[in-house]
Amino acid sequence: MKVYTAIAKTLVDNGVNTMFGVIGDANLFFADSFSRDFQGRYVSASNESGAVLMALGYASVSGRLGVATTTYGPALTNTITALIEGVKGQKPVVVICGDTPADMRENLQDVPQRELVAPTGAGFEQARSPATIVYDLTQAIRRAQLERRPIVFNVPSTFQSQDIEYERLPHRLPDVRTWSLGNDDIDDAVGIIAAARRPIVLAGRGAVISGARESLIKLARRIEAPLATTLGAKDLFAGEDFNLGLFGTLSNPIAVDAIMSSDCVIAFGASLNRYTTSQGSFRKGKRIIQCNLEPSEVGKNFLPTAGVVGDPAQVAEIIVNYLDEAEIPPSGFRSAELDASLKRFSWESDAPDRSTSVTVDVRRALIEIDKALPKDRVVVVDGGRFMTEPYKVMGVNNPRDFVFTSNTGSIGLGLSYAIGAGCAAPDKPVIVVMGDGGFMLGGLAEYNTAVRHGIDLIVVLCNDSAYGAEHIQFRDRNMDPAISIFAWPDFEQVAKALGGTGFTVRTMKDLANALEDLKARSGPTLLDIKLDPDRMPDRPR
Repeated sequence: MKVYTAIAKTLVDNGVNTMFGVIGDANLFFADSFSRDFQGRYVSASNESGAVLMALGYASVSGRLGVATTTYGPALTNTITALIEGVKGQKPVVVICGDTPADMRENLQDVPQRELVAPTGAGFEQARSPATIVYDLTQAIRRAQLERRPIVFNVPSTFQSQDIEYERLPHRLPDVRTWSLGNDDIDDAVGIIAAARRPIVLAGRGAVISGARESLIKLARRIEAPLATTLGAKDLFAGEDFNLGLFGTLSNPIAVDAIMSSDCVIAFGASLNRYTTSQGSFRKGKRIIQCNLEPSEVGKNFLPTAGVVGDPAQVAEIIVNYLDEAEIPPSGFRSAELDASLKRFSWESDAPDRSTSVTVDVRRALIEIDKALPKDRVVVVDGGRFMTEPYKVMGVNNPRDFVFTSNTGSIGLGLSYAIGAGCAAPDKPVIVVMGDGGFMLGGLAEYNTAVRHGIDLIVVLCNDSAYGAEHIQFRDRNMDPAISIFAWPDFEQVAKALGGTGFTVRTMKDLANALEDLKARSGPTLLDIKLDPDRMPDRPR
């Protein structure tokens, strides 16, 4: 078997059926074999950064390994931001890249690939020889899943057409969800919970991964604690009584009051970073219990009162059993007053209407979009000044279907993420909310990729004709924001030129008409939502 066929078959043997990439000299035969010989889905991106971001989006929604491929040199340098995003977002992705022939010292595309990857925080796995190619790639797959970060698999282009004997080596992850009952840490946690009068049960992304929803609801009911989530577990408790929603800088006012008055937070699968703890203010005066399957996550951002290493679902069940055995009474923190306040609250009435005669209010527009589009959908939010609004008002049925792309604080990553998410959930529409600057920076190149591959994509363009985060800094200092303002092209026509559909929205009536037309969409669609840069919600601080 040729090496390029062996690489494709190794992916298939390890359960990979979708790959994103841009082909070149060093990977074209492998990508062709994956598609032609093994009927894998190959999604051809316009840019290598987009390909890796698509793999991140695929991994986010599917919970499976994401795979991307590039050729060598400048192709790999194009992926640097995406690799950093994957490292910070803890996404399991393998990037299979070529490398220039070792005997061509003056190859124009020769760059020090290992040295370029290392500063991103991604791992690097070198293909040692044609004979070891299957084992080496399997190691890269193993590492990406266990280390929860991108691993770049580097294959010299001279290996491609060599013949090898293929040996199937599928990798299976070990089960690490075991728990030992005899443990001082869990005894400490139970003691803290037993003494708490106003506890809150908080779920993070790790609780989603472990399938802990029902166990956490059971614990919260047992101790009469409100429920809350981090952004990574958004809507895990949607529809449940006493659901505070997001915990942190994005909390609604009712949740803020409850959190500030609480005396104990029991966090499952949450890193408790500065956004979740609202710059630390939500930790003050509280005893914090932190449970995570990953030992490195416990105490990573601060030292909790009690740290428990274990599967969140199992630990929650054990705590309930201990409380029942000791006949510990519930806290009583759940009250009729809190329940009524949560049911009365709406984001729509919590802020003034900032519409003008030619622009709409971003929050009200997003609320109407949230109401009109199918509930069983994927929502991807790009970075930008607008991003806290969809975080607050747009919901999903499954937390895995809510994807944020700002792990690096970058703009322009969202549309590529959304294409990967659409490949992971082909039966659901994908809504990507992004700014005008982000679309021009990173979305424009890949919008046609969504068209070519038939992704059911709806781009909600929050268009204030400016780099909004910079615009507000000029305004804060009474300076002229001229250099932050842009005369962009007509995005409705741009979307049509790229093979999709576009709508311009200046009023809520325009939006209602566009949403009605969306019901008959047949491919990627863009809603150009016109906003006033001086009438945007306050930026998060």
